[in-house]
Amino acid sequence: MNPYTRFVSEYANLLKEGKTCSLGGFTPAPRPAIPADAPKAMLFSPHPDDECIVGGLPLRLLRESRMRIVNVAVTQGSRIDRQAARFQELQKACDFLGYELVQTQPNGLEKVNVKTREQDPAFWSKSVRIISEVLSRYQPRIVFFPHEQDWNSTHIGTHFLVVDALKGLGAAFQCFTVETEFWGQMPTPNLMVESTALDVADMVAGTSFHAGEVQRNPFHLFLPAWMQDNVRRGSELVGGQGEAAPDFQFATLYRLRQWRNGGFESVLEKGKQIACTQEASRLFS
Repeated sequence: MNPYTRFVSEYANLLKEGKTCSLGGFTPAPRPAIPADAPKAMLFSPHPDDECIVGGLPLRLLRESRMRIVNVAVTQGSRIDRQAARFQELQKACDFLGYELVQTQPNGLEKVNVKTREQDPAFWSKSVRIISEVLSRYQPRIVFFPHEQDWNSTHIGTHFLVVDALKGLGAAFQCFTVETEFWGQMPTPNLMVESTALDVADMVAGTSFHAGEVQRNPFHLFLPAWMQDNVRRGSELVGGQGEAAPDFQFATLYRLRQWRNGGFESVLEKGKQIACTQEASRLFS
């Protein structure tokens, strides 16, 4: 008898069970008291739901180090008829996780993609100014945004939107940058951050508040498997080719750098793996 038959069948059964779970409507997850002067991490989300999907490290910074996590809703999706509803879903998801929420403008920014950047510089510049104003107002210590090859046109556009906004703030502005991935894998991540099962469960629950999206595609249910696969990839992409995998169950991959003197600078000599037993905020000391 194949000993893995039951192993795989249990995965399939759990997926079926997950499809019967509620979508949103949960009591906000426990969160620590956040000091008024707490350092801020800003998460520039291309769409409502990205704040939950790539939020393994932000959630740890909130819960372990009592940082203020501020999610910026760069867009509210491309469907005009769904933009208001998606923002309402986003408000509930952020409230569940304990994130603050910033709206770029009513209904979010439009045409956030490389084509706009190349062909309509005047329109693009208006969006860049909005992001620059948010960065200037909040002065975040850490900025999260997608990497430049994250496949989805709005994810890629958000990367260049944030980079152009950082450039516009001048050489005096400094922060740590953490690039995220979801639709397209990063070829050069340098950071793997473990998440506890409880954190992953809250990320799944937070994503489920985006009911209009997960009813179309139940990607919230695939989040744990994706984070398990990140352990496989990260063990060698971050740890080194041929290295043994760490004893992580769930993880997210990122690229950590620093923005200084108007450009990116390296901060890690080699890839780093952060277990749940380590304080993640030490990365940014």
